[in-house]
Amino acid sequence: MTSSLATVSYIAATILFILSLGGLSHPETARRGNLFGIIGMTIAVLATVFGPRVTPAGYAWIVGALVIGGSIGLVAAKKVQMTQMPELVALMHSLVGLAACLVGFASYVDTSTVFPTAAEKTIHEMEIYVGILIGAITFSGSVIAFGKLSARISGKPLLLPARHWLNLIGLLVVIWFGREFLNAHSIEAGMTPLIVMTVIALLFGVHMVMAIGGADMPVVVSMLNSYSGWAAAATGFMLSNDLLIVVGALVGSSGAILSYIMCRAMNRNFISVIAGGFGTGGGAPAAGGGAQPAGEVQSISAVETAEMLRDARNVIIVPGYGMAVAQAQHAVYEITKLLRERGVNVRFGIHPVAGRMPGHMNVLLAEAKVPYDIVLEMDEINEDFPDTDVSIVIGANDIVNPAAQDDPASPIAGMPVLEVWKAKTCIVMKRSMASGYAGIDNPLFYKENNRMLFGDAKKMLDEVLAAISGG
Repeated sequence: MTSSLATVSYIAATILFILSLGGLSHPETARRGNLFGIIGMTIAVLATVFGPRVTPAGYAWIVGALVIGGSIGLVAAKKVQMTQMPELVALMHSLVGLAACLVGFASYVDTSTVFPTAAEKTIHEMEIYVGILIGAITFSGSVIAFGKLSARISGKPLLLPARHWLNLIGLLVVIWFGREFLNAHSIEAGMTPLIVMTVIALLFGVHMVMAIGGADMPVVVSMLNSYSGWAAAATGFMLSNDLLIVVGALVGSSGAILSYIMCRAMNRNFISVIAGGFGTGGGAPAAGGGAQPAGEVQSISAVETAEMLRDARNVIIVPGYGMAVAQAQHAVYEITKLLRERGVNVRFGIHPVAGRMPGHMNVLLAEAKVPYDIVLEMDEINEDFPDTDVSIVIGANDIVNPAAQDDPASPIAGMPVLEVWKAKTCIVMKRSMASGYAGIDNPLFYKENNRMLFGDAKKMLDEVLAAISGG
């Protein structure tokens, strides 16, 4: 393949990647967006493998890598449950960061590259240094995010004393060693500052994500997505690959925009998320934070819930992480289908940060074949709660907490929430009275029009389904 044909192929792949991002912006076009991405990646890989920069001697290595990587991808696609997607996404981000680090070191020790001027050599070494820096942070941060999302590491933030000073000192050391790296007169002399910087970057990635609480994990996922994009762009600069630069910039910028949207949905700024400290491990006892709720909790049975749903005309379902953990999305769909057949207007309200990654609830509902047109965002459905007969909250907590509006002293004060308590009757499904990831109590549970349906979400919903079917 000639250089011109490879360039044309890269342009075609870039266009397909842009169309893919556009398609992924809505559930109804997500499949088409995925298809565009698959075609674009296929073109990009073929153009690279058969391009002028790869010799036939390297084909065996490339085919071997494709077989190994493809096999791992196929196994993961078949075995990983949809409820495990957040941790899988975090793990994929870590691989991008690791690739950037490996490519950076390989580029540095590659003696075959000849630079016409000293300035070009310096620019290339700066690309290597920055690329490894971003890649190392992305790698270690994503590994810690994987541990938190998969419950291997506690969601409680780890706040070291003087942590901000530690970060500042680490940054100054990285800058100083960057100067030493650029001034090195041999590969051996430059390797020491490069390794020291890599170790500091790895530690910074661990420290940064460990300091972030469970309530901010959706922002962390989108943030790491952005980092992985910039790591890919840095890799493109190191390899002089225009496609990697463009695609990395697309992913990096879209991830940054998504992080901003997530932060706005939580009424937090990006710096406060990075500073950490918001949220605790899941299932923590309810903690104080502003005014304490007053009143008694009123429980309800699955049969009574079914009776309310049968008599209702308008129902809004608000899914949360508890639905994902219980894998109850299919039971939710069966109930929705049965109620709609009886003439009940059933819709879903999705909070931007519900679950553990952006779009988590949308993915689960789509997997269960819930129609796209009845799955609405918070801004689209919030004003409809006063006209709703029954609102059902399945395993959500912080995103339906009225303290965000009523208690200025609450840690989530000002955070936009789904106003489920404005429905005639609200039913909250939870295993216990434990707090959410923000670590605070929820006054919703004590409101007069609220009922608590305790138990595993899937088990309770199966009982509700059986009662509706038999009624």
